[in-house]
Amino acid sequence: MKKLLYLLLLPFLSSCVSHQELINFNEANLPENKPETILNAMNIRIQPEDLLRITVHSLDPLAAAPFNMEQEGQNRQMGGGGQGNQQLELFMGYFVDQDGFIDFPVLGRIPVEGKTLEEAKLDILDRLTTYLKDPVVNIRYLNFKVTILGEVNLPGTLRLTNKRVTILEAIGMAGDLTDYAHRNNILVIREKDGIRTYERLDLQSDEIFTSPYFYLQQNDVIYIEPLKARVATVADPAQRIISYSTAALSLITLVIALTR
Repeated sequence: MKKLLYLLLLPFLSSCVSHQELINFNEANLPENKPETILNAMNIRIQPEDLLRITVHSLDPLAAAPFNMEQEGQNRQMGGGGQGNQQLELFMGYFVDQDGFIDFPVLGRIPVEGKTLEEAKLDILDRLTTYLKDPVVNIRYLNFKVTILGEVNLPGTLRLTNKRVTILEAIGMAGDLTDYAHRNNILVIREKDGIRTYERLDLQSDEIFTSPYFYLQQNDVIYIEPLKARVATVADPAQRIISYSTAALSLITLVIALTR
């Protein structure tokens, strides 16, 4: 009789997600109240096809103007704000070509591939000292982006201004995981130096914090796999209603028969 009751309840149970499957880091042995040294922190390095925004300032704005000619000219064309400004800003950056160089006003071609933003900044500062007194250089990424797909509430491409972004932050910006996210099977696809790599992360384990994929890089793609229970939610609605109704009627009939 118990087996028969289980079979009748199976359609309902198969669509349920357990409490443990919804918890992040439930298998992690986190060192609470104990500071932990970050060993896998990385400095993002400039790659070909990156887009950089570089601005130069000086005590004499007129002297610095030639080094900002393109940006200043386009800044005057930018009206309003929001999404339009973000799109226009993409045309204001310095594109890193396939040889790893940018074309900079007055200074000419400058190699930047493989450098951190800070290293590129120091190189440009050193070149500017010939022309400017006490120059100030600001540099950041314009096209640092990652794509997150699958079981998140807001899948899509995230354009980031912070060069140090973790997979947890990216998931948060994508509206967090859905109830059907497979938390111990998260795929990260990365392309670097002409090589594509794949890594699966377990969000329920503390090993994720030491993974080289915990900190994201340019153009990473994150795929959140669904749980098997997700199948029941995307099946044909009519078939689901019939299946559940039949199971419910059978269960009611069984209960009535047992209570007589």
